[in-house]
Amino acid sequence: MESYRLRVPRRLEELLRGLHPGLKRKVRAGLDSLCSEPTLGKALQGELAELRSLRVGSFRIIYRVAPSRVIELVAIGPRRAIYEETLRLLRRQG
Repeated sequence: MESYRLRVPRRLEELLRGLHPGLKRKVRAGLDSLCSEPTLGKALQGELAELRSLRVGSFRIIYRVAPSRVIELVAIGPRRAIYEETLRLLRRQG
């Protein structure tokens, strides 16, 4: 099966670079898994319904699967705050 491409916004590239090395490894492994199996994460509900969330330790990778075999990263962060932050981000982008 052909793998998906990953689209990473610049702000998330910078965030990834600044992560603790152990966590960075886990997040990158999660991203690699997503490229071959985009439905790995759970589908979100409510206002975040078009997004999916992949658990990586206490972090979550929030993403959307585009029809053109592209996985668009939306947000990455600790579970306690990531859903509210994602909602704020989406509302800002409007």
